[in-house]
This record gives sequence, C-alpha cells and structure tokens, in this order.
Amino acid sequence: MSKATPPPTHYDVDVLCVGLACYDLIFTVDHHPGPNEKARASAFMGCGGGTAANAAVAAAQLGASTAFIGYLGTDIYGDQHLAELNDAGVDTRLVVRGEEATSLSAIFVKPDGARSIVNYREAIVTRLTPAHAPFAQMRPKAILFDGHQPALAVAMAKWARDRNIPTVLDADTVNEGHDELVRLCTILAASERFSQEFTGADSPQAGMAMLARLAPAVVVTLGERGLIWQRGAQTGALPAFPVKVVDTTGAGDAFHGALAAGVAQGMEWEELLRFASAAGALCCTRRGARPGLPSLEEVRALLQRA
Repeated sequence: MSKATPPPTHYDVDVLCVGLACYDLIFTVDHHPGPNEKARASAFMGCGGGTAANAAVAAAQLGASTAFIGYLGTDIYGDQHLAELNDAGVDTRLVVRGEEATSLSAIFVKPDGARSIVNYREAIVTRLTPAHAPFAQMRPKAILFDGHQPALAVAMAKWARDRNIPTVLDADTVNEGHDELVRLCTILAASERFSQEFTGADSPQAGMAMLARLAPAVVVTLGERGLIWQRGAQTGALPAFPVKVVDTTGAGDAFHGALAAGVAQGMEWEELLRFASAAGALCCTRRGARPGLPSLEEVRALLQRA
C-alpha cells in the first residue's frame, strides 16, 4: 500500500518579514571613543538583531503571527539568534543557514541614548533567491522588506503586488534593493537620512514629496521630532511620544514591525501611525534593540495615556 502524500506546508501568517538578521554586541559607554583611544564599557549585552529580524519579533510581541525569511550562519551567533526568534514565537522554517558567518553589529550607546554602530558581514554572504520562498504555500496578510536580500525581496514584492497583499518597506539606509522596492511597496517608511540620500533633496519634506511620486504612501521618521507623511495629495505630521530615552537602538525596527502588524490588522491610517510611533518610542526606554521591543499591553497603555 502506497503512503498518502502529506499535505503541503502552508505559511498563513499576519506578517512575513524578509531581510537582515545579525547578532548585536551592545556596549554602554560614557562617550564615543576617539582615535587611538581605549574606552571601558559600563555594561554589555548580546542579543539577536537586524532590521527585518527585529521587526518580526516586534510584530510577534504585538500579537501578530509572524514569519521571517533571512540568513543566519551555522555558528554560535546564528544558533543563539535562531533560538531567540523561536522563543519569541516567530516562524523560522524559512531561515536559511550556511557556512558564511552570521552578520555582527557592535553598538556603542551613550548615556543620552545616542549610539554608533559598526557592522561586519562576510565579503560573500549567501544571497537568497526566489527559489528560497515557497510562493504557492505563502498566504501573508502583510509583508515587510528592509532592502536586504534584494533578489528575493523584489520578486516577492512583485508577487505581493499582483495579489493585492500590502507591503511595507523599511528604508533606513540606501542599498541596492531599494531602487525597485520603493516603486513596488504599498507603504514606504523611510528614515530622514534615506529621504534625502535617495532623492538628493535638501530636506526631509522635499525628499518625502519626491518619494511620494514613486510610492502610494510615504512616512518619514524624524526621531524625537516625530514623523511626517504623504498619501496621494494628503500630508500630515505626528509628534513623537514623550518618553525617557535610554537607548535609541531598535526604535526604527519596533516602528516598522508595528506598522506591518497594524497593516495586517487593517488599522485606519492615523491609528496605524500612532500605534507604530508608540512602539518605536517605548523601544527607546530600554537598553538594546531586541530587549527593548514592547508588548501590545505596553503600547496600548502609552496610547491611552497620550
């Protein structure tokens, strides 16, 4: 008697995050070291990081079912990061492992929360392709991209557009994946720096206007100054939530993860922006990106107080 064919594996999730995973080494310093200077850290923390990976954990902590597609090396940092993702409830079945080392970030955080980041990646890192994604089995309600793994991201963004699946682009720094993704994604959520570097504009407002010619909705985050946005001919601004800043690392990841989770839930536009802004603000109140990601209860509490 022949065995029955097992049913196909499906990926029915609220949010699918595609892009970078790394491991963060976080040093608390009283100042950023100068040339030829030795500095002593007053605290140290190691944890998983990376824009899309952090966004996946952020969305999961906000109640969204979440999956992550990215690369982790078969080293101690990759093992630890994979365990953290699993512990957070993120579906990691699509994570690709390989011999190239896991990307590492050394983060130096000052008492005022400002930070400097040095990232290391192998010269040749496994590039994910459309073959790494089982498109026929994927049914996400929203997809988040961070511009990394461009071959896979661009193909998936086109696939999502053809199926009316909303997509969010975390546009922090300009890289090779952004040229096409800014034109493919439903919501372009850009940093102030990206809005000017990508467009050549002399202000975030001008950069936003130029990006709005390419994307249906554009949000430009301005740190402690809040955000500005444009949807078609409509524009607006939202101030930042007042919080005591300890470490700004991961605030953008929390914002983008919450944005994708809210999109998957069908939130109205202004409710969506407040929800994501609250998540980003709360992340600044604790040290480290991954440990700083807030829960749904914390975000709701801040929204009620504001």
